[in-house]
Amino acid sequence: MAEALDTEEPVLRVGATTAPQELAAAIAHACYEGKPPTLRAIGAGSVNQAVKGAAIARQYVAARAMDLTLRPGWGTVNMPDKDNVSAIVLKVIIS
Repeated sequence: MAEALDTEEPVLRVGATTAPQELAAAIAHACYEGKPPTLRAIGAGSVNQAVKGAAIARQYVAARAMDLTLRPGWGTVNMPDKDNVSAIVLKVIIS
């Protein structure tokens, strides 16, 4: 079953060329604001960058006594001129 994305939570689209450090900074800032994001990745390279970014963000937020975990799931993305595409959805959870 596909996980529905809440429209009020931030969704960060991750590509294969996304810089992990920049993604980590975006994740950390969203967590500091109390709005942990959901990462959406299509393809193996994108999932790799998403996991690297989350690992780096976990180090960033540790200085503020926060810990991050990921809850993986599936999502569907409507692509222009294509059928729907399955995506890996990683929900960032603050603990």
